[in-house]
Amino acid sequence: MGLTAERVVEILIGKKFHISFAESCTGGLAAARLVEVPDASKVFDAGFVTYANEAKVNYLGVLPESIAKYGVVSEEVAGQMAVGAAKKNSAKVGVGISGIAGPSGGTEEKPVGMVCFGFYVDGVLTTRTKNFGEIGRNMVREASVEFVYQTLEELLEGEN
Repeated sequence: MGLTAERVVEILIGKKFHISFAESCTGGLAAARLVEVPDASKVFDAGFVTYANEAKVNYLGVLPESIAKYGVVSEEVAGQMAVGAAKKNSAKVGVGISGIAGPSGGTEEKPVGMVCFGFYVDGVLTTRTKNFGEIGRNMVREASVEFVYQTLEELLEGEN
């Protein structure tokens, strides 16, 4: 996993892009993973841990109507988190993460282990949903961060 975070930092440095995270269920783990990499300071200025809905609205500009209509665990909200984090920090890349790590809180429609992601890369928003299953709270968080870095690497390398 560390190699993927290292690769993301390397790509960001090469493109002269900065990155910002907006994390809910991962609680800052994605940003912490980036900071483990030497030279992370060249691409990372700030991130947000917005666990409460009000924090997502107040700090990231997530629309309350989106939370009401789609739920906080949705690609719509994760996408708005990613865009909000990037814009608040004047970063070219923003990542939004919102999910249900468990062990409770899941529903039939949105089970424990479901995590929604937003990736805002140089003006283009990509959203994804992954269901990691009931693998345990911290394993869902770890799997989410691994997915974030794999996806970032793909999106950044696919960018000209």
